[in-house]
Amino acid sequence: MEYAEKEGADWRSALEIWIEENLGHSVFNPNRESERYLARKRGNGNIRALKFNNVEEFGKLLKGVVDLDTKEIAHKSDYVVCLWDESAQKGAGTKGEVTIAKFFRKPVYLVTEMKRQDIPGWVLGCVTKFFGSFEDLKIFLLTKYSTKG
Repeated sequence: MEYAEKEGADWRSALEIWIEENLGHSVFNPNRESERYLARKRGNGNIRALKFNNVEEFGKLLKGVVDLDTKEIAHKSDYVVCLWDESAQKGAGTKGEVTIAKFFRKPVYLVTEMKRQDIPGWVLGCVTKFFGSFEDLKIFLLTKYSTKG
């Protein structure tokens, strides 16, 4: 999220709505949950500025975000959906999330337009299934998880 445009909030929000409406699954949206956590801990100030002004305080805050996210994947999630693009390539969160999911035997569905050769081998080893678009992912999710019909 750190390097993504709008921290990836747009695609996550749109997919969250689609999953809830079409599959009836509840969704952990890390954008929203991180925002709530940070607002409780620090108010609505510019948290990202702390990384440059007080990296120790920033690190303490982010430890809570990491705990929140990894516990959700490990203990509550049935599957993980990730977008792999240049911003994910630059950051560490997606790499960590797919690793946690793999360790706890949760399917990892990765949407990417990148060539697989350009994706780190570690990430490739954690992915259950690749999709070239969110539309392809949605077709798969409907087939696999839909209880309608």
